[in-house]
Amino acid sequence: MQEDRLADAVASPGIDYDAMPRLGDIPRYYAQLRPDNVATRFEGRDTDWAELDRRSDRVAAALLESGCRAGDRIAYLGKGCDAFFELLFGVARAGMVLVPIQWRLATAEICTILGNAGAVMLFAGPDQLDRVAECSQGAAHIIAMEPGQGDWPVFAGWRDGCTSPAPVADAVDPGDVALQLYTSGTTGEPKGVMLSHRNLLRGRSQAMAASMPWNEWEEGDVNLVALPLGHIGGVGWALVGYFNGATSVIHRDFVPAQVLDAIVRDGVTKMFLVPTALQMLLMLPGVRDADFSRLRHILYGASPIALDLLREATEVFGCGFAQQYGMTETCGTIVYLPPEDHDPAGNSRMRSAGLPMPGVELRIVDPHSREPLAAHAVGEVETRSVANMVGYWGQPEVTAQTVDDAGWLRTGDAGYLDADGYLYICDRFKDMICSGAENIYPAEVESAIYGHPAVQEVAVIGVPHDKWGEEVKAVVVLRPGAAPDADAILAHARSRIAGFKLPKSVDFVAAMPRTPSGKIMRRKLREPYWAGRDRAVN
Repeated sequence: MQEDRLADAVASPGIDYDAMPRLGDIPRYYAQLRPDNVATRFEGRDTDWAELDRRSDRVAAALLESGCRAGDRIAYLGKGCDAFFELLFGVARAGMVLVPIQWRLATAEICTILGNAGAVMLFAGPDQLDRVAECSQGAAHIIAMEPGQGDWPVFAGWRDGCTSPAPVADAVDPGDVALQLYTSGTTGEPKGVMLSHRNLLRGRSQAMAASMPWNEWEEGDVNLVALPLGHIGGVGWALVGYFNGATSVIHRDFVPAQVLDAIVRDGVTKMFLVPTALQMLLMLPGVRDADFSRLRHILYGASPIALDLLREATEVFGCGFAQQYGMTETCGTIVYLPPEDHDPAGNSRMRSAGLPMPGVELRIVDPHSREPLAAHAVGEVETRSVANMVGYWGQPEVTAQTVDDAGWLRTGDAGYLDADGYLYICDRFKDMICSGAENIYPAEVESAIYGHPAVQEVAVIGVPHDKWGEEVKAVVVLRPGAAPDADAILAHARSRIAGFKLPKSVDFVAAMPRTPSGKIMRRKLREPYWAGRDRAVN
């Protein structure tokens, strides 16, 4: 079935990507090429490309009429909706910078981001209006995205009530900042990552010129957008769909049953999810009876996929899988593992993040001397490409520590390159466990534990040990109905990894602490064990 779907895909959609050097160019281009095709679908409401183009112009004009100027930060706080993309393209056309904020953040965290960004306007979803006044602290003009809540001006009326002309189409420089995303702040204050139009689009254009079937799009493709728009995995993936002229099906949030229904009802052909979300879909009743005949590829990121999960997902969805590795500072994907390297039987490349995207350079350096290392030597992963960020907002010193004068960006990940150029990620340097003289990477231990039938999720951390400095602990969420049996879980892992890497203990929890983007917060898991110590390393 998968071979038939790939054969039906159109290799070249006949799109002139060079005609879209700025975000605001995307709806204008497709309004001319495919004016009546559906650009956005949201809760039964369709917007074609011609209408999206018109509304984007109205948003740009209304921003200028409201007193905003080029370079101003315009904040968005809310879940996914169709109007968000009108705002995104309108802000871009006006030469301003959109700052999408994770709606799952605490009020104090949102206040910090708004204050740091200096947002002059704040657009808020209906579920956020009860705290926007406190968040904006009077510094931003507030617009409600939907009617019926309070006395705030409503987006549609604000947009269409503007009488000013739209800005000149080519007035924005592709090198200008278009998007400012804040890092999750798992290790400190969040930083505003500045991404230009060129950062976001030029690398995508280079990728489309390469021969990668999993990355090809055709007219009629339907793209599912269900991850948070305050994260590069959500807004970045949405931009990929819009850039390729697909119909984007927008969800407010990832609700497994709703996503499953949309895949079938809307004929989704491509989607990007995190492995945890895939697992949630596979646990739904009736998932094995659903019709996935239009689904060609599932892209996934944030963490590698466990082999047992891949086997089940391949069997159920019957489509190709492609792993994506990247970060906010690189506009998302810079490394990919193509479907042909995904083998349900398992292979060595399944442990890798994959190959660099077209136009992306990778190297491994010694974390202290910064000298490049040979193949298979573990060091810090560095990358250089047009997708590398402009910098951190208001933090030139931190920017200089992250990106050197030659353009190499430090990822903070420990990994190595093999002789064929495949990148293997061992773990984040900050998550590495040092037990005695051995460096242990949690991701490897987690992979060894995951296949146990009782384990739904696992996170591995280092905890204090008087003799060895640190010892390995596994924290496990059990599958429904499973009994907690630490000995059985350790016995399962013992056959897969060296003894010194094996956890010395297993704790069971009901749920993992997560960042708003869905990543497990190992820092939160470690805190109780390191309480009262001067530092979280022994």
